[in-house]
Amino acid sequence: MKRAILLLILCCADTLVCAETAPDKSAWRDDLAFMASEMEKVHKNLYHSISKTRFHEMVAALDAKLPSLNREQTIVEMMKIAAAVGDGHTNINPARDAKIGFRQLPIALYFFDDGLYVRAARSDLRGIVGKQVALIGKTNPHDAYELMRPLIARDNEQGVRYWAPIFLTMPEILFATGIANDEENISLTLDDGQQVTLHPAGPYPPLPSDTDATWMRRDGWVDARGDNDPLWLRDPMRETRMEVIGKTLYAQINKIEKDLETFGPALRDRVAKGDIDKLVIDLRLNRGGHGDYKVFLVRSIIQSMAIDREGKLFVIVGRSTFSAAQYLADQLDQLTNATFVGEMSGSKGTTYGDSQKITLPNSGITVRASKYYWQHWSPWDTREGILPKILAGLTCDDYRRGIDPALTSLGVPSSSARE
Repeated sequence: MKRAILLLILCCADTLVCAETAPDKSAWRDDLAFMASEMEKVHKNLYHSISKTRFHEMVAALDAKLPSLNREQTIVEMMKIAAAVGDGHTNINPARDAKIGFRQLPIALYFFDDGLYVRAARSDLRGIVGKQVALIGKTNPHDAYELMRPLIARDNEQGVRYWAPIFLTMPEILFATGIANDEENISLTLDDGQQVTLHPAGPYPPLPSDTDATWMRRDGWVDARGDNDPLWLRDPMRETRMEVIGKTLYAQINKIEKDLETFGPALRDRVAKGDIDKLVIDLRLNRGGHGDYKVFLVRSIIQSMAIDREGKLFVIVGRSTFSAAQYLADQLDQLTNATFVGEMSGSKGTTYGDSQKITLPNSGITVRASKYYWQHWSPWDTREGILPKILAGLTCDDYRRGIDPALTSLGVPSSSARE
């Protein structure tokens, strides 16, 4: 009798644990319906790139699959619906929402011009840093990239190049997309045949919205660039800074913010001293901010007539140049004599932006939807982004050696001598 009672208690306890941990399908169903309804209300034009019929087909298909999905699979499928809207500001992003709670592997990846590499890793994994990736789980980098594409909200392909290596270090995403069979043990095979098994290393630290912080050094990690910090990575979280290198004035703007009210005139005054024959504006780490402040920089450059000339004014852009940073680049392209350098920008002059947060009532996760339409380019301008006249991509070997091809292509050393 005592044994039977004990078994009954244990069964009840198991039932309670299962009830507490199992996903509440009705709650997810309510969240999904709320998400679709609110996106339609908030977005300036939800159906600018996807038809209303297709959008609601995707919602209905996920609703039908919910009983067979776990939490992370459900979130990844919802990410696909948000990304299908077709603009970079409409998204569900686990790298910007701690409530989602996806974890990180103890590595950082990057798609360099010559392939996918381990850019940095926790110190106990120093032996794989700087090596090219052959397989993540059972998937090669090309196929893994393609599996990330439907999850990633973007204005152009550069958005995929930016976000894919970030999402590929989240074990929940690797499992939900079938890249890995076990989210607790992720195998990584390198091009030299070395294989390691990676385990989740805590929650992914949320990224800021307006500056590319992925290059920041982490305590207890090893970076492929060693101690070789090129100029553009010298102080990546500083909003604005300028340095003189020979007769070149290098100005890095990592966020469009109020600081430009004083930075723009200060840059103009520095140029006015007369000993500068080249100005380089670096927007590679700039993911936006408050677009109204861009006028203070643009005006100051236009007023610097001695430097606003072809062969004297250069703007560096890349895959991280997004949102308000793109709008700044657009105005520099239209109103000045700037020559663009680097890789294609991460957005374009005609797009939807300024996302508004939608908090789902049960899960508490955040959906973002674009509430404004921006048309900085002519309606017939069909470019996908600003494609630089001087292309200067980055290889892993460049990165290891602290070389910046964008600056060296202009005859400027990658490191600086402070004024």
